[in-house]
Amino acid sequence: MSPESTNLLKLSFLRIVEKIYFCQIIFFRLSYTLLFQSYLRLEKSLSPKTVEAYLRDVKKFAGFLSQNDEQMDETLLKEASLQDFQNYLQLLFNEQTKATSQARTISSLKAFYHFLQYEKIIENNPTELLEAPKTGRIIPDVLSIVEIESIIKSIDLSKPEGHRNKAIIEVLYGCGLRVSELINLKLSQLFFRDNFIRIIGKGDKERLVPIGTTAQKAVMHYMDGSRSQLKIKKGMEDILFLNRRGSKLTREMIFMMIKEMAQWGGIQKSISPHTFRHSFATHLVEGGADLRAVQEMLGHASITTTEIYTHLDTDYIRSTVAQFHPRY
Repeated sequence: MSPESTNLLKLSFLRIVEKIYFCQIIFFRLSYTLLFQSYLRLEKSLSPKTVEAYLRDVKKFAGFLSQNDEQMDETLLKEASLQDFQNYLQLLFNEQTKATSQARTISSLKAFYHFLQYEKIIENNPTELLEAPKTGRIIPDVLSIVEIESIIKSIDLSKPEGHRNKAIIEVLYGCGLRVSELINLKLSQLFFRDNFIRIIGKGDKERLVPIGTTAQKAVMHYMDGSRSQLKIKKGMEDILFLNRRGSKLTREMIFMMIKEMAQWGGIQKSISPHTFRHSFATHLVEGGADLRAVQEMLGHASITTTEIYTHLDTDYIRSTVAQFHPRY
């Protein structure tokens, strides 16, 4: 090959490399949020709903920067300063946005800019000095054991869905499941011989949760009874809790069901499926269960989240002090 041909080949190669590099720059400029989405899902293993919330917060901030809620200019995101964040948070405060929502927004933006710095898209992270507002701790409503028994006793077991509804309550309270975990619970995840069920929680993280004999009996009664008589739709054969058409129950169905059963049981509190999860954890902690064990059963990533269940009613605190303090 002649020197001229060699030089021409080198020049062509350099131009190709230059084009590839230019395309990469364009890609990264246009796709910060797309890359961030992949990072949250693949590397952080966050649930789709959490990822959606993070992206929504970033988009709102981008809309603030561009003064156009309908269009997101990612160049402005890259060039945002600490003053921009402070101005945005002041706007949220002026709009009387709840402290919890402000804290979540800051968490989303911190994660986004940490990602940009990690990927070397920006050199300095402008969110490092941001502080989330103090939100305080919201003590969740819980049901007493008497109230839970009242709900269960109010279920009409003569109806086709009666034993299913009873099993749902027993599993929600007996295992402390999220409603999404309940509706996706499969027959193949039940290990009654070992007194465990396998749960796929947030971020597709698996955990084993003990299940007591009361909940087991309720589930078996439902499986051997009304469930066995259903014409189950294709693809739903392994789903435990089904509606009368043989399909998986929805979150909305569970919410409505819980509201009705609470009314039948004479419960005055405003409750949801999550109330049974709160009650499960609270009763365990009040009974002396190890907080780490409760954390594991609930599937909390941080012990701080579980610590909210260390709240105790004043009568319980008073009786504990009276029993154990020598000078009370």
